[in-house]
This record gives sequence, C-alpha cells and structure tokens, in this order.
Amino acid sequence: MNIAKVKIGYTIFVFVALAAFDNIIIGLFPPLFSSIAKDINVPISSLGIVSAANILVTALSAIYWGYLAGKFNRKRLIIIGTIFWSISVFLTAHCNSYIQLLIFQIFTGIGLGCISSIGFSVLTDYIPHKFRGMLLSLWGMSQGFGGIAGALMASLLATSTSWRKPFEIVSFIGLLLTILYFFIKEPTLGESEPELQELINGGYKYNYSIRLENIYNIISRKSNILLFLQAFFMNITTGTLIWLPTMYISKIQHEGYSLKIAIIVSGYLFAIFQIGGLTSAIFGYLGDLVQKKTYKGRARLTSFFVFTMMPLYIVMFMIPMNKLSLLSSNNAALVFLELLMQIFTNPWIFAIFILSFLASAAQSANTPNWLALITDVNLPEYRGAAFSIANLANGLGRTIGNAGVSIVISYISAKIGEPQNYIITLSIFQLFLIPSALLYIKMAKNNEEDINEVKNILNERAKSLR
Repeated sequence: MNIAKVKIGYTIFVFVALAAFDNIIIGLFPPLFSSIAKDINVPISSLGIVSAANILVTALSAIYWGYLAGKFNRKRLIIIGTIFWSISVFLTAHCNSYIQLLIFQIFTGIGLGCISSIGFSVLTDYIPHKFRGMLLSLWGMSQGFGGIAGALMASLLATSTSWRKPFEIVSFIGLLLTILYFFIKEPTLGESEPELQELINGGYKYNYSIRLENIYNIISRKSNILLFLQAFFMNITTGTLIWLPTMYISKIQHEGYSLKIAIIVSGYLFAIFQIGGLTSAIFGYLGDLVQKKTYKGRARLTSFFVFTMMPLYIVMFMIPMNKLSLLSSNNAALVFLELLMQIFTNPWIFAIFILSFLASAAQSANTPNWLALITDVNLPEYRGAAFSIANLANGLGRTIGNAGVSIVISYISAKIGEPQNYIITLSIFQLFLIPSALLYIKMAKNNEEDINEVKNILNERAKSLR
C-alpha cells in the first residue's frame, strides 16, 4: 500500500469531516432560541443578532486566516484556530447574560474562520482537477450535515438536559479532534494542477506565494467579482433557512403540541427535510462533465438549479401541517418513529417532505460548482485568500438574511400571527435567488477567459521553474 496516498486520503477525510463544525455550531442555535431566550431573559428575535454576529465574524476572520495560509504552515494554523474556537464554545455554554453570549460567539467566529479558508486551501491542492466539482461536493456536503447534526443535537440533548450541554459537547469534541491534525500531510502548493504535474514529479517546487499587493488582483478579477456577488445574494436566502426549525416549532404548537415536543420534532424535521442535500455529489459530477465541454457549462448548469430552489421552498413553507398526529411522549425515539409514519400516511407532511427534498437537492447544486469555479479562476497561491474574501460575501449575505428575518418578522408579527408570520418572512427572502441565478449566467463568459488565463500562467511558470 502506498503510504503517501494513505496520508493524502487521511488528510482529505480529516478536512472534509471537520468542515462540518462551523455549521454544527451555527445549527445549534435555532432550535434553542426559545430555551436560551427564556434562560437569559431576552426576546427571541435578539438571538438572531448573536447568530448573525457569529457568521459575520467567521467570514471576516477567514480572510486573515486565508492570507496566512498562503504564507505559513497550514497545519499549525489549523491547530491554533481549532483550540481557540473550542475554548470559546465552552465559554458560551457557561455564559449568564446576553452580552456574554454575544462576546463568546464573536470569539468563536474568530476561531472558526480557520476551518473554511485553510481547509479549502489544502483540499484544492490535493483534489485532481477533473474531479474537482464532485470531490469538493463532499466538503460542502459535510457542512450541510454539520448544520443538521447541530440542530439534532440541540433538539435531543436540550430537552433532556439544558441548552448549555450541546455547546459543552461540541467544545470537547473540538479539542479532541486537534489530535487528528498532527497526522495530516500538508500538500505541495499547486500539486493538483495538470500544468504543474511534470514540474512537481521532477522534484521541482512551485514556489510562488501570495503577497499583500496580490489582493487587488484577486478582488478585481471579473469572475471573482461575480462569484462574490452571487455568493452574497445566495446566502441572504440560505441564511434565513436556519429559522426553519423555529417555523416548524410554531406550526407544531399550532397543532396543539407542547413546546418540548415541538422542539424535538422540529430538530427531526430539519434533518429529514434536508436529505436532498445528499445529491450534492451528483450535481458536482454533472458540473465536471459540462465543464469538460465548455468552461461556460458549470455556471449555466448551476444557474438553473439555483432559480429552481425559489418556488420549491416557497410552496413548501406555505403547506400547513394539518392532521399532525404524534405521541405525546418525551421519548425521542418513539417520536421519531411516529414522525416517519406521518411522512407516509399524512399527505400534508408527505407533500412538505417531497418539496423540501427537491428544494434542498436544487440548493446542493450550488456549493460544489461554486467551489470548483472559485478554484479554477484563481492561481494556487491565491485560492486561500480568494475563498476567504468570497466567504466574507457568504458571511455578509447570511448575516443579512439571518438578522433580516429578526427585523422583518418583528414588523410582520405586529400585523399577522404565527405561523403565517414565519411563512411570509421566509418567502420574501427567497426572492434574492433571482439575482443569484442571473449572476451565474452573467459570469459564464468571464469564467472561460479567466480559466484560460490561469492555465497559460501556470504553463509559463512551469517552463521557467525547470
């Protein structure tokens, strides 16, 4: 067995698995909004601000981590960042006021920024060019599973203990997982690029590194500008989806169930209704196929699925949970089995499940193809920083979406009761998918030009470094 290949496989596995953690922490919050608000005596809407602050700081800090990743040892950086966010999450579990909660979540965001930017930088140096979309889908998919895992953990543990326990568990797991980093193999910069294969196989090194003045080149590249804007609008919409458990809780309580049962069921529903995200690898593979034919293909394909999300989610929000029949039991396993039966026996729940599956499947097409494009249009030494800047656009979008729901729902709630207030609010924010889809169509031509430019530069550098 080739030891080097085993180490590469192990490294990819570790970074794919740990990509879930920033979304686990984000996913913990929504099912616990009611419990946290009651414990620290604040309005539920104010917790959306805390969640939004965490997302924004994570995105901002990722820029600095991404810059450092282009200059220093990435293994050491990821260890430092993981220890930092693990300690901050533990302190979150022991906060006693709204201000403490906000501060500790800001510190958590500073640490979490390292996962996305450094993880992306490492993976793009390992993943073969022809499988980029499909394999990056695993990285994106793990983040989606992280959000689901966080929601489930919150719903199940908090009802039997307190809202603090899930945060404690995640912090301890984070500290334990730093051990895994000691055994990863840091790749050679540009290792996955076909233009550099002969150079690297011959024992030469691609020794270009990012400089501060290169940041202008990154942010002024046409494809990057459009990818940043696309990510911004897309994440305004997806940032609101962490409110789905809250909407589910409202709908379930509207059917006459207690808050405790509603919290448990909402966590299950949030997980079950995101199963469509499992199709991400398929869409990444389709993106790889169309990209072989034309460098415009990936953007055009993704545009269609991003636009398709909008009507699917809006109709899904509107369908009521009529005739919901659940055991009035605190036994989570029994509630889960009853809920599964409802999907197959209750046409209302079945309709919601089908629509949510199709919507989350369409949504899952975005991540692998967006990641592949941001990789293709940037030089290897720029990718960590480029992704981090793009991640800031992600974070700004998710922050506006997350905080925007808090603001809009406060206004709508003064005129319309639950759960209609959540349905209307979340539907409004789906409209941002329209510019998101149009930007993919706009960028197709620029993608072709910028990808060819990157390939030409790498070919010239490979010749000069021999």
